[in-house]
Amino acid sequence: MYDVIIIGQGPAGLSASLYTARGGLKTIIVGRESILAKSDMIENYCCSEPMSGRRLIEKGIQQAKKFNVDIVNGEVIDIKRSEDFEVITSDDTYKGKAVIIATGKSRKKINIEGIERFEGRGVHYCVTCDGFFYSGRRVGVLGFNDYAVHEVMEFQGISRHVTLYTNGKELELDTESSRYLQEKEIRINKNEIKELKGDRALEKLVFGDGDVEEIDGLFVAYGSASSVDFARKLGILLDGDNIKVDKNQSTNVEGVFAAGDCVGGIMQIATAVGQGAVAGQMAKTYVMGK
Repeated sequence: MYDVIIIGQGPAGLSASLYTARGGLKTIIVGRESILAKSDMIENYCCSEPMSGRRLIEKGIQQAKKFNVDIVNGEVIDIKRSEDFEVITSDDTYKGKAVIIATGKSRKKINIEGIERFEGRGVHYCVTCDGFFYSGRRVGVLGFNDYAVHEVMEFQGISRHVTLYTNGKELELDTESSRYLQEKEIRINKNEIKELKGDRALEKLVFGDGDVEEIDGLFVAYGSASSVDFARKLGILLDGDNIKVDKNQSTNVEGVFAAGDCVGGIMQIATAVGQGAVAGQMAKTYVMGK
């Protein structure tokens, strides 16, 4: 059991970990490599010599490890709350008393005609939230990796008519996900989707090769789970594609904080580090108060 689980190993998450760990809280950072690592040169971060984004992240990780922060490189595919929080990766599950979301900004864009038109009317982004409404009906999950397979798993007990649509992508799965698809005989369609059609609600998928399939609901789990995906699962309020927080980086869900690009505003390292510091301090106050 951890005191604080931080999702995202960018500047916001690393900054937050320093405040929780130095405050005596057992802390873990879980997430993939930060997109900042792809930056060739950073020259506008105060009090630091110019360096690559990768070097800056490496220095942050080294500093966090000095204070005994556990760091796990893995894709977070789900987050759940009961008495405490459960952060689930494709390999393991981590339990914690508080969560800080610092995953950066979702940049995934799916170029399928009609996908935005049918949002809320057949197109959804959270099986936990909306899967119930499709009990026994024809549904699909749009994606190609472990996150998508996890959403397929969420349909167990809801509907047996589930198809995994990869939209032309090859599957990128770990052993457990591959085994699940085989054992449950999940139907997989790898054709590229050209268009979504329907009258008032989604009714059909039209593929690039001209094939058409009837469908009642399509759940998008394309690429890695984003801050918005986690927010939807926990009932966190959103402002567009930003997580809503107060001055303490607190969300409307007790014990969940957010910092960095995922909350909007100026997308700069300095902003992320400052927000991470606040989130770390407030998470520490919350856990110690419990």
